[in-house]
Amino acid sequence: METRVAVISIIVENPEQTPALNDLLHEYADFIVGRLGIPYRTRGVNIICIVMDAPLNKINGLTGALGRFDGITAKAAFSNV
Repeated sequence: METRVAVISIIVENPEQTPALNDLLHEYADFIVGRLGIPYRTRGVNIICIVMDAPLNKINGLTGALGRFDGITAKAAFSNV
């Protein structure tokens, strides 16, 4: 199975979504290489960067699922490797 390396950038504007967000990320744990979370208190948002090595459909599936949460924005960037 061919995999891609990708970074998913997530901005959380609604902290009530955090438990559901963490549950979703746990479902994809086998494909997550690393995670960095930054609470930006001055602006009242949390920023999360997820590094994945996964099949394209898994990366797109996670990004799409994140986009369905109220108050969460997610975008993916892919490497050419």
